[in-house]
Amino acid sequence: MPYDFDSIIDRSNTFAIKYDVAAARKKPADSIKLWVADMDFPTAPCVQDALADFARHGIFGYSRPDARYYEAVKNWFCTRHGFVIKDEWIVNTPGVVFALSAAIRAFTKEGDGILIQRPVYYPFSNTIAALNRRVVNNPLVIKNGRYEIDFDDFERKIVDEQVRLFILCSPHNPVGRVWSRQELERISGICLKHGVLVVSDEIHSDITFGENHHTVYALLSPEAARHAIICTAPSKTFNLAGLQFSNIIIPDEKIRSEFRRTIEQTGYDEPNLMGIAAATAAYSQGGQWFDEAKSYIQKNIKFLRDYLRQHCPKITVHEPEGTYLVWLDFFAFTELTDQQISERILHEAKVWLDEGTMFGKEGEKFQRINVATPRKILEDALARICEAFGGNVNA
Repeated sequence: MPYDFDSIIDRSNTFAIKYDVAAARKKPADSIKLWVADMDFPTAPCVQDALADFARHGIFGYSRPDARYYEAVKNWFCTRHGFVIKDEWIVNTPGVVFALSAAIRAFTKEGDGILIQRPVYYPFSNTIAALNRRVVNNPLVIKNGRYEIDFDDFERKIVDEQVRLFILCSPHNPVGRVWSRQELERISGICLKHGVLVVSDEIHSDITFGENHHTVYALLSPEAARHAIICTAPSKTFNLAGLQFSNIIIPDEKIRSEFRRTIEQTGYDEPNLMGIAAATAAYSQGGQWFDEAKSYIQKNIKFLRDYLRQHCPKITVHEPEGTYLVWLDFFAFTELTDQQISERILHEAKVWLDEGTMFGKEGEKFQRINVATPRKILEDALARICEAFGGNVNA
């Protein structure tokens, strides 16, 4: 059945961070909001039905996943990624960032260096700093318009900074790279050589385009799997971030036991009932909805690319291989500072994007735009941005 992704849903006054915190964050109330990474589409009808059934049941007591959840997760990852999972490998957390924090506390100590690859999802840096660890940066490099890994620097930083934990963003947010198996194998080889645990944030793993296929880090080799924590969730795939439910997959029993022990120290125990219900329904029945949503997002990316080429070619697109987040390059505006670019987008165009510097200084003169939104909203936002930067929106 066809699903409707064009209807514009009013999300104001729904406790939505994306829409309802504009005043608190001193953003224009009338801005078009394409910043935080959730979708403006209602989730799959099967998920809505499952949640409605539990709401009508009316009892919201302590809850645990059962066989239905485990089978749904295992079938999804086996069918979509060729990743065969055992029930006991799965640890539930309220979110991937919670899991990153638990891994850092479990497997490093204060003062230790933790490797990341900027520009990257900013909670990586924030969490490391909040736990009194050191951020060690292996910056991504742009070659022929495409982000790549500097492997010499990667290994040198691990050795020089005595790194014991690496947080991998795969697919990468915000630059949109889907790492090839060969790239991941080089990462794995270096990390295994130097005893580095890999925490792989694969929350965007289902959202890849064209010939770009996600490789689950644990599938690189049995040894790689034994030295990895794979962080997944239904939140990006099915627009369920607010339900605070993730599937953290840890094949190694010793690592899993220590990870669980650290979680217990936080006081967290039973997962959210609605998160369990939504995840089970999504993974077992939501495949067609997701495939259509991804197709719509891919068409939005093409629309964005074509619109900018026609109306404001000085704004260039780093072609996303995955995720519904697009990395926009404003380097051609040499007369403008990074702050002036951001001010013009927010206060003249009245569009709220994520400033590139949120992801590290390597994001200067970039902006991240979320295209998981009805086409009309995207078109209106692009028209405003192009007009603010001297483009010809009437061409």
